Amino acid sequence: MSDIKSMEHPTLKVPYELLNKKFRSTQKVLDREVSHVQIAANELEKGINNNNGHATTGEISRLLGGVVAKLQVLKRKAEESISEELQAGMVCKRRLDHLKEHGSSSPSVVNQWRRQRLDRMLVEYFLRKGYYKTAMKLADTTELRELTNIDVFMVSREVEISLANHETARCLGWCHDNRSKLRKLGSTMEFNLRVQEFIELVRADRRLDAVKHARKCFANYDEYQLQEIQSCMGQLAFPANPYLSPYKDLLDEKRWDRLIEQFRHENYRLFQLASQSVFTVALQAGLSALKTLQCYGANKECKNPSCPVCNENLNELASPLPFAHCSQSRLVCSISGEPLNEYNQPMMMPNGYVYGEKALEKMAQENNGAVTCPKTKEVFPFKKIEKIYVM
Repeated sequence: MSDIKSMEHPTLKVPYELLNKKFRSTQKVLDREVSHVQIAANELEKGINNNNGHATTGEISRLLGGVVAKLQVLKRKAEESISEELQAGMVCKRRLDHLKEHGSSSPSVVNQWRRQRLDRMLVEYFLRKGYYKTAMKLADTTELRELTNIDVFMVSREVEISLANHETARCLGWCHDNRSKLRKLGSTMEFNLRVQEFIELVRADRRLDAVKHARKCFANYDEYQLQEIQSCMGQLAFPANPYLSPYKDLLDEKRWDRLIEQFRHENYRLFQLASQSVFTVALQAGLSALKTLQCYGANKECKNPSCPVCNENLNELASPLPFAHCSQSRLVCSISGEPLNEYNQPMMMPNGYVYGEKALEKMAQENNGAVTCPKTKEVFPFKKIEKIYVM
């Protein structure tokens, strides 16, 4: 259950946040439409009272028509909003039902679930690395699209492409849609976008438009933003050339790359996603748990062919990771794979290699009392094998 809580957090958190966003949006829409109905009803009541109850039929019909029109709009908006909420709720339910399969008593169901989890982890990894077509093909092939967060990453992709093209409109729209949540997170995304718009106006030598933009967007600022605003104002007095301006950092084209990185980071924070994919974290944890000094020894014969870290490619990936923390050593027979303990005592050959007693006894029975070292292919009589003790 602990691995479910740690590894499946984004599986439920993202659709929950989307459902919460739909709910808040629906509440605002319905409150607005209800107020419109109330205004129309007040106009109807006012029209009746102003004529002392003798309002004309045409006037009453017009006012009633206004109320009916507002009610119809309210009904339509309510149906649309509730339908969107139900769809978001069904996504949460489907993912919950999927996670419940982990607790199945059937080994085949659990194994199938684990394969699906690996596929979901790979889809997320591909999305984070920008391999969108690969991610969508894998999700569609395995029929796991509804269990992944592809839609969230596709929206993110569109915003990143627009920023790469030096456009801010789409990202500002994203900021507007998530304004309340971003404000709680203390995000500076919108402010940095407005600063970049100011810089681009100065770069295009539209300084008057830049001043108008500053008056509109920088009128209400926080204290920590003052220094950057002052730098923007100072740039107005210098040419838009990074080699001639003391504010060359403002004119650096790499600011757009930093905006893309910030948007990516803010998007992860918005949905409470980790900076690394679950696949990356799981792979690093697994490699670190298996990593020992023997995996990096000069003697290739000491490496275990069944150890993932001893594999050439994974060995390089695991090199910056910490070694496994093992407070108590566990010795394993390289012939049988069984642990060496009081029931399978370690036995040393004359050439210094150590193997399990059970494996050597079985080998001796099959070879008329002779045992062969798997490492050196040397043959020794079983009576020369010595028992060793590990302190």
